[in-house]
This record gives sequence, structure tokens and C-alpha cells, in this order.
Amino acid sequence: MMSIPFFYIENEAVTDQILTLSEDTSRHVVQVLRMQEGDMLQLTDGKGMLLKAVLQTAHKKHAVVSILETAHQSPPEQEVIIAVSLLKNTARIEWFLEKAVELGVRKIIPLLCARTEKMQFRHDRAKQIAISAMLQSRQCFLTEITAPLTYEELLLKTDLTVYPQKLIAHCLPEEKTTIMQVAVNPFSKVMMLIGPEGDFTKQEISLALEKDFKPVSLGENRLRTETAALTAAVMFCVQMKR
Repeated sequence: MMSIPFFYIENEAVTDQILTLSEDTSRHVVQVLRMQEGDMLQLTDGKGMLLKAVLQTAHKKHAVVSILETAHQSPPEQEVIIAVSLLKNTARIEWFLEKAVELGVRKIIPLLCARTEKMQFRHDRAKQIAISAMLQSRQCFLTEITAPLTYEELLLKTDLTVYPQKLIAHCLPEEKTTIMQVAVNPFSKVMMLIGPEGDFTKQEISLALEKDFKPVSLGENRLRTETAALTAAVMFCVQMKR
């Protein structure tokens, strides 16, 4: 049995249990999926609301649905926030964004570090990737993807007190806790810093330690940036849902 199609609504307003879908969503419903009047669908605003609806008017630009049920999900009690360096290869960071959203990472902060090679970031495309991944994994909370921040902006101009558990993964030899040890009992909010291909500089690592970030090891193998970030996402998101 096929699952009910699932869509994202952003600015649409519900009036008397009637909702007119955006042009893009209408086109997908009517032309791509070829849904007919009377077909069922689900909608979310990415903020916890879940609507069960029936297609009332199958118009390719202004489809209209009738809301049958409205539910509101509570936000997760624990949150994973990953600040990760941008990459020269855009496809690799976009791959990470998709998988992180599917896993349930609550916030992703693109970082511009001293050794970051790419300095451009298409936020509109990143958001669309996040929306698609949210719908694919049938979640009702859309991962927040911020505008890129420099490393100094994040550590010196951001209120880090809201993150009770702050971690940094780097390659310099020093005593570290393994990611498995810290993921066993995660805090309510976990922020993980993942550096560029050339790793964080010594100065960046020192600044993080001054800001109470704890160094962690992701294993003996040297990982690519997106692999390291995904490893952290898997470890924490899976543990938090147990």
C-alpha cells in the first residue's frame, strides 16, 4: 500500500479549512503525480504542524484542498547542531545536507574557516534540498540552515551558552574523547564543529578550547569533511531517538 503523498507549505493560509496550494506544489500534485479530486494528501509547515487533506480542485497552478485533520507535533527534546566548513566540491556538502536532514539534525551552520576553499553558498538551493529531505523522511520539522558564518563570528559573536555540550573534531594529536563515548549520553543540545579538508588551524582549535569546546575523535581513519560531519550526525541522532 502506497503512503499518502506528503508536501510542504510555507506561506499558504488556511481559510475555513480550505487551503490553496502554491503554484509549484499545485503543479507537482496535478501534473507530476496526476492526483485527482478526492485523493488524499498530507501537508506540513516544517514547524510541527501536520494536516490531512483531500484534493478539492485539481488546478495545475492553484490547486485547492480541504483540511480534514490538524495535528501538532512537539519539537524534539534533544537537538543536534552541526557547524561544518563549506567545501570546494558543492555536491559533497549538498550530499551531507540531505543526509543530515533525513537523520533529524536540527540546525546546520556553514562555516568559513581559515582553510576553507569555497566561499560561496546558495542558501535557496540548500533550503530546497532540506525541504525535499524532510518530506522524503516524512518529518514535520524543517532543519534550519543558516547563512554562512566565519569561524570567528560563530565563536566570538554567537551566544554559545545555549549549547550545554560543545564538541570539536580535529586531527592534531592530543588526548580526546571518542565520539562513541560522548554520544552515549548526549545533552539536550549538542553542537559539533567540523573543519575543512586541511583541518582547523592551531589558532582555531585553541579558540574553541577557550570557549569550552571538548575535542573528540571520530576514529583512526582520516575522514573527508562531509563524512566526518555525517558520522557525528549519525552517532548523535540515532542515540537521541533510542
